[in-house]
Amino acid sequence: MGANAQTTVPSFTSGEVLTADQQNQSARTGVPVFADTSARDAAFGGLGEKVLAEGQLAYLENTNVVQYYDGSAWATLAPQTQKIVQIVTASTTTDVISSTTTFVDTTLTATISPTSASNNILIVVTHNECVKNAGNALNRMKMRLVRGSTSIQTITTDFLFTNSSSTLFASLGTQYLDSPATTSATTYKTQFANGNASSSVQVQANAAGTSFITLYEVAP
Repeated sequence: MGANAQTTVPSFTSGEVLTADQQNQSARTGVPVFADTSARDAAFGGLGEKVLAEGQLAYLENTNVVQYYDGSAWATLAPQTQKIVQIVTASTTTDVISSTTTFVDTTLTATISPTSASNNILIVVTHNECVKNAGNALNRMKMRLVRGSTSIQTITTDFLFTNSSSTLFASLGTQYLDSPATTSATTYKTQFANGNASSSVQVQANAAGTSFITLYEVAP
């Protein structure tokens, strides 16, 4: 933590004698400075601490942003220019096979905790070694992007469809800008299914391909 970083925002009572350190802390900065969102959230509402209320300001050292509390959530005040606040990436090589129309997890997943409820999350996905196995001319792959348990994007409904009973390999990717409106840990993943419940489709087939997901937190 820097010299100005705080772990609490004190609330003084009438007649209380302030120490030199308390006076110096107040004089050093008019905006409370915290190491991160966890330190910020822990600094309000405790014994001898200020009650969090609309209009409260805070500076976060780990992201170098000034935030304000709007009465229900923290929002970023500055810098105003759009920028990447944090990046989370994950990968998988696990071979997953589906021969039904019920969506199942691909094992490609990543979790991010946004620093502000007003920030967006850009999700970038690349799925490699996607396979439509021979067996039925109508065989094809469906895939979707999921936040938690909620589908937020239909990536494809007819991927690898050829109207022939042949085996086909390909890669599949997507980008999606999401607005989760939370600072809680948020999990994104992909799910896939067989579009015709015939033969089977695969991702990361035979563990020969690596699939990737990257989450970018973008400040508005």
